Amino acid sequence: MWAIEFEKVSKSFGAQSVLADLDLQVRPGEKVTLIGPSGSGKTTVLRLVMTLWKPTSGDIRVFGNSILFDAVGKPISNSQEAGIRRRCGMVFQQFNLFPHLTVLQNLTLAPTTVLKQSRQQAEKSALGYLRMVGLEGKAHAYPAQLSGGQQQRIAIARALILKPEILLLDEITSALDPELAGEVLDVVRDVAQETKVTLLIVTHEMRFAREVSDRIAVFDAGRIIEQGPPDKIFTDPQSERTRIFLQSVLNH
Repeated sequence: MWAIEFEKVSKSFGAQSVLADLDLQVRPGEKVTLIGPSGSGKTTVLRLVMTLWKPTSGDIRVFGNSILFDAVGKPISNSQEAGIRRRCGMVFQQFNLFPHLTVLQNLTLAPTTVLKQSRQQAEKSALGYLRMVGLEGKAHAYPAQLSGGQQQRIAIARALILKPEILLLDEITSALDPELAGEVLDVVRDVAQETKVTLLIVTHEMRFAREVSDRIAVFDAGRIIEQGPPDKIFTDPQSERTRIFLQSVLNH
């Protein structure tokens, strides 16, 4: 069974096609990075898995279950959709922390409301994840008191605290300068090495993509033009468009 499976998925916004007949499969525990030019459909893939958007056509399955239709082909209910979404966590470009809540309160909000954990249980778990991202000492700080890199590490901890089976990372360093980006990528490397969570990553950080991924999928104009192990993609790309893209980002 695949952790994530796209079958002939298309997505359009009006006349603009963003994905075209996309087939993509990700194994449980696999770390897959989507690369390619801006506007090639990579972020759309993540938003569709998270049920933030609906595809125009095709089907998407998470651990064998359609996120669109029930067993008799009817659209799934809101509660079924919420159940699927709970299996996935997503970290966005922007940190989306609640500014009026402390770091600890940001982390415990979902466990106490979604998982119905006690405050004591949620706080214990939150401190464990803060330790994991190297920010245990910031539990009582407010987001405005933290650097961008620290806020993004908190956002990763907040996604992980719900114990998702799939973690979706959308250009999580694009708003950060290189030094702060490095701190965040170190945390993701640890997550990749130390947990069994399935990772689907969109990034322009090519060295990071090469280090952390089991597989790279290269997007262009809403399609996968090439995919394979990182070393193969980076040292011996088969597609001319892949070569041109990698040249432009690696020489940047």
